[in-house]
Amino acid sequence: MINNSFTYTLIVSENEIDTLNHVNNVTYLQWVQKVAEKHWSAICNTDINDHYVWVVIRHEIDYFLPAMLHDEIIVTTYIGDSYGVKSERFVEIRKADKLLAKAKTIWCLLDKNTMKPVKVPSEIMDILQTKKGIN
Repeated sequence: MINNSFTYTLIVSENEIDTLNHVNNVTYLQWVQKVAEKHWSAICNTDINDHYVWVVIRHEIDYFLPAMLHDEIIVTTYIGDSYGVKSERFVEIRKADKLLAKAKTIWCLLDKNTMKPVKVPSEIMDILQTKKGIN
């Protein structure tokens, strides 16, 4: 288990299944984004959300095993390094003790008014450092 991680569980639904009868790759990416959003909502505050927004600038995802209809999926995320305008986030997608996929996403912080990149301010850096994952 990773310190300062955030986890949520879901059940695979029919609309997530593709023509090969397993979860579509795009769905894994949606789970990656959803867990990041849920985690950020849990650790952030309204004042910060009123002034800043995160956008994805890079996703890397590795698929290992398929997920099937009605599988219980555990999605876990943790924060990596944060620097300049960027922050790393890691996600693991599991079924029980089997790793199905893992992802690394690079997020860029934007000023909500200008929609331009902004260096991560100290109040956000404090949140990110506190919640940073430790292997």
